[in-house]
This record gives sequence, C-alpha cells and structure tokens, in this order.
Amino acid sequence: MSKWDRPLPPRRAREVGAARRSCPAARSALAALALLAASLGAAAAGNDDTPIRNYGIGRLASAAEIAGWDIDVRPDGSGAPPGRGSVKQGETLYMERCAACHGEFGESAGRWPPLAQGKGTLASNDPVKTVGSYFPYLSSVFDYVRRAMPFGDAQSLSNDELYAVVAYVLYLNDIVDENFVLSKDSWARVKMPNAGGFFDDDRETSEKAFWNPNPCMTNCRPPVHIINRARALDVTPGDDGTRKRGVD
Repeated sequence: MSKWDRPLPPRRAREVGAARRSCPAARSALAALALLAASLGAAAAGNDDTPIRNYGIGRLASAAEIAGWDIDVRPDGSGAPPGRGSVKQGETLYMERCAACHGEFGESAGRWPPLAQGKGTLASNDPVKTVGSYFPYLSSVFDYVRRAMPFGDAQSLSNDELYAVVAYVLYLNDIVDENFVLSKDSWARVKMPNAGGFFDDDRETSEKAFWNPNPCMTNCRPPVHIINRARALDVTPGDDGTRKRGVD
C-alpha cells in the first residue's frame, strides 16, 4: 500500500467529512486533491518500463551524440579524455598545424594572438594575455584547444595529439620541461603561473567602506555653469581654414 492509499486517522476523517458536508467549494477542492493523489500514486507505482512520451518533435539523442557535446574539463582534470602526449611529440604537431598563426615560439604571426611570454605585463599599460601570463588553469587552455583549434579545422585532433600540443604550449611558457608528458595522471603536476590571479568577487567586503548607503536617485546632476565660450576662446575655424579672432 502506498502512502496515498493509507486511511486517514479518525479525527482527520471527521474533519474532512465535515468539510465535505458544509462547503461545496471544499468538496470540489478535495475531489481535485484526491485525483492528484491518485495520479501521484500511479506515477510512484510505475517503473523504468514506463513508455516515454513522444510529442512529435525531434528524437532521443544517442550516447555517441551526447558524448560529442559533453567534452568540458574541470580545473582538477575531471572530464579529461584518455590519452597522453609529450612535449617532443607536440612540437612536431605545433609546427605543422599551429605555428602559421601563432608563430614558431608562440610569439604570434601577424595579428594572430600570442600564446607565450607576457609574464608580468598584466598590470602594465600594455598587458599581454597568453597561456603563461593569464590563463588560471590547465583546463582553460586544454578545453579551448580541444573545442576550437586548429582554426578552421576544429576538433580534428586526436586525444593524444591534443595532449601533445597542449604540453608543447606549456613548454613554450616555461611551465613544464622538455621531457614532460601530459595525461590525466600528470595533470595535477602542472602549476599555472597566474592561478592566484583569479578570485571570487569580493566587492561586498573590499569596497563596502566607500559605498554610499543613501545614493541619489533623482535630480542628481549638479547645476551647469558656463565658464567660457568657443568664440572667446578663438577656436572656431573660418571658411578659409583660418581661425576667427575672438574677443580680446
């Protein structure tokens, strides 16, 4: 017997009976509740063999189709595919499929984005955001290469090629040595230089000291005072290209 089929306690049964006798609206509400309870009980009694409703739109995605989209990788390496690739293997692949845009040393070719160097520039007037100077996690570069590279031929790399190319990019940024082999097992050994450069939004504490608890909401603009005019400043050009003289 499901919980929906259990009898009510005597006192509760009397209360329900009184409600049914005293108010037609209550009787209708109770009937609706009874119908809902019956439907929930039937659903609870169902099993995995219950047929899936077909609304005539689309179809069920196959396991292979779902796997094709489910390729995200977390910072700790969860979701990374099986495979492995070394720096030396990655160098050959990089020269063949990446260097034309990103340069032989990750310095960029033309206007394509650089992948290497730039350390210590993020706080300067000319920050250079690369894998070594900016990316906080190995998964950031791994996931991007996996989804979008090589440009124009995205997701054409095998898992082993993917690991190898990323390993070489890490090497270009002096993050790993030339003998490094990247895989799920060695993932945790990679320490990104800018991992500490990203943090949770802490404005509620770090900026609270200068918050205005009573901000202006209407007529907030201060009055405008004209302090000079273009004619007096002698900045209005004449028809012949010369400036007209203003008031001395």
